[in-house]
Amino acid sequence: MSKDLTVVLVNRPGADADVMQALGRAGINIDGITGSGCAGEGILHILVADDTAAREALEAAGQVVREERDVLVCPVADRPGEGGAIMRRIADTGVNVDFIYLTTGGQLVIGANDLDKARNAAMAAP
Repeated sequence: MSKDLTVVLVNRPGADADVMQALGRAGINIDGITGSGCAGEGILHILVADDTAAREALEAAGQVVREERDVLVCPVADRPGEGGAIMRRIADTGVNVDFIYLTTGGQLVIGANDLDKARNAAMAAP
């Protein structure tokens, strides 16, 4: 199962660069990432293969990892409407999606309250 790390950033220039460079120095590849500001702080969601090593590298660099959680990584065709169709199937099961972003390879990363139901819905034939 893939892991998403939620990293809290200080609101200053270069905070995101510090996170990405800390992972790079540790030899950890970022498989997917998204970031946004919320209530005066920056929030990064980072998908990595080795969550333990990533957390250690980030914390050693003084970064705050707020959460680590399992996520669904789902293939999505690069065509209009494909992402919407997947998300509709998930929504129709009553699963709440907390966040969504793309991997560097174009797959959807989905954080949801019920990953098994989300996976089954996402992978179901349209």
